[in-house]
Amino acid sequence: MRKKEKDFEETPIKYNCIKPATNVIFSAIFFLLAVLCVVPTIFIVILSFSSSKSIAQVGYSFIPVEWSLEAYEYLWNNFDMISRAFGVSIFVTISGVIIGLLLTTSMAYSLSRSNFKLKGFFTWVVFIPMVFGGGLVSTYNIYTSVLGLKDSIWVLILPMAVSSFHVVICKTFFKTTIPQSILESAEIDGASQFRIYFQMVLPISKPLLATIGLLLTFGYWNDWWLSLMYIDNKKLYSLQAVLMSVERNIEFLANNADGLSVSAAEYAMKMPKEPMRMAMAVVIVIPIACAYPFFQKYFVTGLTVGSVKE
Repeated sequence: MRKKEKDFEETPIKYNCIKPATNVIFSAIFFLLAVLCVVPTIFIVILSFSSSKSIAQVGYSFIPVEWSLEAYEYLWNNFDMISRAFGVSIFVTISGVIIGLLLTTSMAYSLSRSNFKLKGFFTWVVFIPMVFGGGLVSTYNIYTSVLGLKDSIWVLILPMAVSSFHVVICKTFFKTTIPQSILESAEIDGASQFRIYFQMVLPISKPLLATIGLLLTFGYWNDWWLSLMYIDNKKLYSLQAVLMSVERNIEFLANNADGLSVSAAEYAMKMPKEPMRMAMAVVIVIPIACAYPFFQKYFVTGLTVGSVKE
């Protein structure tokens, strides 16, 4: 027993390492998970460059009979609609992330301060939505009848701006990472809470901001439900809502193909339906895939620091 304790004190790194066999198993599992994530994306890209004739002949295949750019040509012919939807998605994502970060971190910072008098009440306000949901009917009536957000760009931004889960992560990060003595010394020096929050708390919370910002970016960029639920004006459709409309009804593009001399039925008949669905998916995936590496540096740190809930 004494010998084992002595060995542990002399070689602590040895006891923190996993066995080679376990390392191989974990590596194989992670490689398999990586393949499961990457292969479908590559498959969709290949299908988007396949011709309709090839898909009709051999089905979905990694090696199509005939390569074609017809799907992207049809998307280019609908450039006005696609670019407008792309602009809506970009605006909603950027605005939503900025508003969400400001609201989430400010609420979490308030709840992390021990001298905040309404801390208990607002903690319950944050906790209850994690357990009980308002339901579709009540939220629809509030957004449309009470707040009057229907057919407004704000209905795509405000409902997803603040999440109880994000508030809890931010609160834990502030309590465990930022020394309370620094904040108290700033208060003694006469700094206001807004100054402490903007000039002291936020600058040293970059991992947290990057993590919550990435989660919000994924949420806003992948959302299609709010557009289909609350937006009737097709000029306010996001890119994801357009994709869902194409998935549900391929004639959506035909009915919105302004300026073309052919009829909607003829246009829909000539449309490369399956390759176009895949091309739309590629157009949607590329921006968010390009954004992820900029957040990766802080992503793991932000999640692990805020993983212990209090």
